[in-house]
Amino acid sequence: MKSGWNPTRRAVLAAAALATGFALFGTSAMADPIKVAAIYTVPVEQQWVSRIHKALNAAEERGDITYEYSENVANTDYERVMREYAEQGSDLVIGEVFGVERAARKVAADYPDIAFLMGSSFGPSQPNFAVFDNFIHEPSYLTGMIAGAATESDIIGMVGGYAIPEVNRLMNAFMEGALSVNPDVKFLVTFINSWYDPPKAKEAAFAMIDKGADILYAERFGVSDAAKERGVKAIGNVIDTAADYPGTILASALWHMEPTIDRAIAAVQDGSFEPADYGQYSYMGYGGGSFVVDESLASADSVAAAKEKEQEIKDGLFRVNVNDAEPKSTM
Repeated sequence: MKSGWNPTRRAVLAAAALATGFALFGTSAMADPIKVAAIYTVPVEQQWVSRIHKALNAAEERGDITYEYSENVANTDYERVMREYAEQGSDLVIGEVFGVERAARKVAADYPDIAFLMGSSFGPSQPNFAVFDNFIHEPSYLTGMIAGAATESDIIGMVGGYAIPEVNRLMNAFMEGALSVNPDVKFLVTFINSWYDPPKAKEAAFAMIDKGADILYAERFGVSDAAKERGVKAIGNVIDTAADYPGTILASALWHMEPTIDRAIAAVQDGSFEPADYGQYSYMGYGGGSFVVDESLASADSVAAAKEKEQEIKDGLFRVNVNDAEPKSTM
């Protein structure tokens, strides 16, 4: 047992059962599923949260966990919901605490025998508060390469939710990728100050198209709708929406939460969970991020260049900068 972590009674019993299985039958036994609860401040359809939800559903289908969740939880209610799940005997609580850091960490400290894994801009804390983030800056750089080569107006519009590190680093990586293949490209950057307001994002995108943008970076829902309506191209983020916008989505940087979720579940099951930073498991090298491109829309040369760079990233020969500073318009 690692220091700083007290395994739940369920984990202890599962370990005992596993040991008994080995002793009696000389074979392994499946651990009982652990109880997982998730708390989301937006609908599960929202890009970021949908990746967590997908990974947890997959774990439940495998029989590793039982899973319940609350969505559209207001920041003012977050602490209450966390406590309710803790009191109900959850083994692992997952969520995003960007607006409620202090309250969430206080709740976790009050329940030291429960594991907490939270999306956060800050670090882990003893005894049981681990953090994660969607570090998909690497595939974002690759989509930038595709966009920089494809733009004809040399103007790219970018619509983000909030100017926080989690968003900023993806947008900055995209911009660096675009500039690496097209130093003449200019950017229009707008934040709508909401995680889920498709109409507002759509209006911001329309304004950028009116200023000459022929490619839009769709960090939020609503941007690709504007691109489709006006006949320009878009770059997807976190999830692949190409099937919903045929002929519109040039490329997408995808987030895969399974490497993060599966490691946390395994650690709780075997009693080794520690307050750690799980952010690295969103890197391409761990399978936490990937890059897709519509080769019918992008030039063969740009696709080849992006795929070559993708391999360099996976081989450790190229490192994409992590730049958390707020991106600015350049025109």
